[in-house]
Amino acid sequence: MSELRRYCMHAQVDPARLDEYRRRHAAVWPEMLEALAESGWHNYSLFLRPDGLLIAYVESEDLAAAQAAMAATEVNARWQAEMSDFFVGLDSTPDVGFQPIEEVFNLETQLAAVPARKEN
Repeated sequence: MSELRRYCMHAQVDPARLDEYRRRHAAVWPEMLEALAESGWHNYSLFLRPDGLLIAYVESEDLAAAQAAMAATEVNARWQAEMSDFFVGLDSTPDVGFQPIEEVFNLETQLAAVPARKEN
């Protein structure tokens, strides 16, 4: 496997539907979970603020390829159809409508670049 890259994105969930959004994600369909894993989604997490700001974090060799692989699955079409109504301000389905967020710091990356320190 090639090196995994980190991706972070955001979207806005309708604040009136937060409880239902949480319920849906507490028990994602097993076939959806399997499709995500098989399509190259790793360490995928969603974080939700009380005002509906949703932050998605995922690691993948190639996010565009992982998204395309998911788009080719029947289970993703069903899931996106059910989830679309939860979001505000998206021009497409949630799986591709998330807005990317630039990574500006990663502890492990910077630690790996620090020359070895001498122990006293």
